[in-house]
Amino acid sequence: MNDHVRDLASVRDATERLLIAVAKRDNVSVTGPSRLPGWSRGHVLAHLARNADALVNVLEGRPMYVSGEARDADIERDAPRPLETHLTDLRESAARFQEAGAAPADWSRTVELRNGVTDSASGVPFRRWIEVELHHVDLGIGYDLEHLPEEFVEREISFLTGRFTGHPEVPHTRVTDGTRAWSTGRSSGDGGPGRAVGAGEGADVTVSGSAPALLGWLAGRRDGSALSIDGGLLPVLPPL
Repeated sequence: MNDHVRDLASVRDATERLLIAVAKRDNVSVTGPSRLPGWSRGHVLAHLARNADALVNVLEGRPMYVSGEARDADIERDAPRPLETHLTDLRESAARFQEAGAAPADWSRTVELRNGVTDSASGVPFRRWIEVELHHVDLGIGYDLEHLPEEFVEREISFLTGRFTGHPEVPHTRVTDGTRAWSTGRSSGDGGPGRAVGAGEGADVTVSGSAPALLGWLAGRRDGSALSIDGGLLPVLPPL
């Protein structure tokens, strides 16, 4: 179960780490390539700011984005801005998100995100935490998967294995860091996402590695070359 108050605090801490790191860059650095194909660092920063506002929309009962085209256009418009403008926008949009999260609300209600995806309102702060942490990594400025908080890594692995559970194109897969294990793919067997060691027994494929390496593969940030595969090939995961 999500603790939205605790997650909002984690979002605030992660945002501060990102702001401190980005403030050390310069305007030239912002125009340089990020780790996301086709996106500069400015694109990543613009997306983070607009995503904060989009999640405010979700919490306040409005559509997350006017349209996919409008979302993309806003990112393209804002990407070339100077560093200081990006920093100001990130701070102000983050403050708006925290304000929306602090408002009295029914956190058990169902909210709608992009493409018809739904979640409980209490899950929105964790989704924002995901955005801030992974896109901080995507900036390619010295913050890597190995620097992510341990709690975040474990929860994000659980979240992503849950997302792929039951997917017809992903074989029944056991994912383990040697201490914890998760199950994903076509059949969850006797386990399920987020289960302890033993989850996914009888799986077609077992994928083993460090928690950051597993997260990198599940989140599409690494190719899986550092992982060990037993029972077949490394499953090809659908895009997030």
